[in-house]
Amino acid sequence: MTDRIEVAATELRPLLEEFIMWARVNAPDSDPELVGPAALWHRLAFSPDPGTWKRADLRNLLLDRMPEVVEDPDAAADGMLPAVDAYLTFLSQTGRLTKRSDSLADLQAELDDVEDEFVELMDELVEDGDDADGDGADGEEETGDLGDFEPFADELADLDTIRLRPDSELAAAARQAPLIAKARDLALWVGSGRQVGEDTLLSDAEVEEALAVVGLPRPEADGPIAEVVPQLWNIWNLAVDLEFLEPGEGNTVAVQDDTAEWPFDDDEDVLDAWMLGLHSVDYGDPELPDDDLTMALAGLTRGVLVRLLLAGGSRDLDELARELSEAAAELDEELGADAWEAAGDPLTPAVDWLVGYGMVEVEGRALKLTPLGTEGVVHLVDDADIEVDARPAIESMSAHELLALSAELPEEEADAEFAAWMRLREPGKAAEELLEAAAEDESDALIRVQAASVVGTLGEAALPAWQAALKQPSLRPYAATHLSQLKVEGAPEPTQDDTHWLILDMWTISAGLGRSEFVSSLQDIGPEMVTELLEVIWKIPHAHVEELLDLISQVHPDKQIAKAARRALFKARSV
Repeated sequence: MTDRIEVAATELRPLLEEFIMWARVNAPDSDPELVGPAALWHRLAFSPDPGTWKRADLRNLLLDRMPEVVEDPDAAADGMLPAVDAYLTFLSQTGRLTKRSDSLADLQAELDDVEDEFVELMDELVEDGDDADGDGADGEEETGDLGDFEPFADELADLDTIRLRPDSELAAAARQAPLIAKARDLALWVGSGRQVGEDTLLSDAEVEEALAVVGLPRPEADGPIAEVVPQLWNIWNLAVDLEFLEPGEGNTVAVQDDTAEWPFDDDEDVLDAWMLGLHSVDYGDPELPDDDLTMALAGLTRGVLVRLLLAGGSRDLDELARELSEAAAELDEELGADAWEAAGDPLTPAVDWLVGYGMVEVEGRALKLTPLGTEGVVHLVDDADIEVDARPAIESMSAHELLALSAELPEEEADAEFAAWMRLREPGKAAEELLEAAAEDESDALIRVQAASVVGTLGEAALPAWQAALKQPSLRPYAATHLSQLKVEGAPEPTQDDTHWLILDMWTISAGLGRSEFVSSLQDIGPEMVTELLEVIWKIPHAHVEELLDLISQVHPDKQIAKAARRALFKARSV
């Protein structure tokens, strides 16, 4: 899917499934399920290669990212570091920890170094969660702000399918975002190792220079200019979010090496950067001299976004302003209306920031989500753990995206997606694309089975694709089977090894569904057949054969079969 988190999660799934199987034997005291968020955010924020880990990235991941995304901080405090330790050990022992990584010993030393701080952060999240779930300090129930998506959860779930645009189109739009260019220019002006103050980051003279760099006017001020330039500090904070600026030692801050290269050439790099700055939408909230009044309008910019999404992407600005002013007054009966009046036109800073970040556009008195804005608000909704049906546009969906998406959908919906996708292609071309996608990752049995199933419905139009697939070891069993069914002259007959490969694929899929489903699938074929298979199936060079044999030895209720699986596993490891 074009939503980057969903794409990364899909790509990581086979590796994490293999790790879970490995951990059952090699790290039984760890909770491998806790590794998922850490592995995902490592992939998104630090390295596209899941096997490249650095000490600094590990520290930033655990202390900066995890507190923002972890769902159960209590469980994370107890088990995440041991689980990550087990995961890194798994990567090392299976040869997946790349040469570009720091050593396993160094990574484990970093885990020891951050342990106390990580546990403290998780404990703080637990305490904050307790406060949010209960009453406030004065015995009053805590409420959300104007940007709380939870009140709209049912409406969001009921929305029609949202079609997201392709990465190339989104990246092109992100490259044009004025705020990112301003953040880049500010970071380049900061330079390398600029000293900053403790009370105000910059002197008045530096503030005037910085304002000129980002194109903001110099305000009239009786006191220090730094106190009356909130827009400048918002751009400064955005530069930090985008990782254009990084704090250094001794009250210094420095530009990062690749900042001058923005807008980047690679679409993925562009969208990764844009996503890093997505939460800057909060900087669009109006800032008032009175902190209490400012807090009464907190979340206004997110409130704009969710209402645009619910309205199909467009709202009249005047109607939107009235709705939000009523929401502010209702949310804070004491200060909401006063805050709205004191701000004068509180919607303007919110809209200006969203326009600057490429998320909305103004046409007359209408405010509209851009495709980039739709992508962003869907991501924010997902961050809030609220369901919304968002999918790539059919015309831009790759075969691999289609297969990954269909794995998450009910059968009827998946069939409809396949039908719509194939209406845009000749059957032979569709077959070629699907089988090529299935061959991308030999360890992904589910994608392979889905592709073979769909291509199998295309009849003789798929013959060239099936014949090409004979050259791919992971697809040969499917190709030989279908060519045989189509009675193609000269086609190879399926071998016993082909049959065993198909069985291993099905076992891999059922193992991914959980222990009970896996045991049930074994019992369905009977103990005699399982025993016969264990005598020969260990010879098949399947990506998951060792994990599956190991799992059978642990979970099968028949002790003789479990013992046979252990013998087969020993043989497989000895090959």
